[in-house]
Amino acid sequence: MIEIDDAGTGDLVGDAFIGLLRKETGKLIFRTLPVELFKGDNWKNKLPFKIVVDLVKEGLKELNFNKNSEMIKICRGNIFNQVRAYFIEEGINYENSIVEGKLQDAVENKLITHLREDLGVRSRNLTTKSGAKRFFILFNWVCYDFFNREKYVKSGFKKWNTVWRDRAIEKNKKIKNS
Repeated sequence: MIEIDDAGTGDLVGDAFIGLLRKETGKLIFRTLPVELFKGDNWKNKLPFKIVVDLVKEGLKELNFNKNSEMIKICRGNIFNQVRAYFIEEGINYENSIVEGKLQDAVENKLITHLREDLGVRSRNLTTKSGAKRFFILFNWVCYDFFNREKYVKSGFKKWNTVWRDRAIEKNKKIKNS
């Protein structure tokens, strides 16, 4: 059986990651969705959703997936909508699932390592648990050096342009003036 999960696809900054796990052997594979896919025309044209299909195909090939005898458990996230359509077209047995355990931990750790080591997010409160707390840790990180860090923001997200970008600039001004 193969499990598939993602991390970072809904986070404000940084790359996102897709993880595949062959349960029997414990073999893990990661693929990256660069932050650029979540910006401008790439986001408007739903490029991340298309690319993730190719990344999953590559990962399944690398794991020697046999569609005639194996099952896939895939995270219910919308990043995988086109992957599910591909599975149906190809007659691949899959089940929408809440992915927990080894794969979820590994792909979330991959994201946190990227945020810490590649981008320099230093907050001790940054954890593998997604949600509002992580959003504000990343938002505040952007605010502290807005004009150098905005390039790491998934600016295709509607709320970034309608709400959060202006708030980040305001907060940056307050930080500089204090």
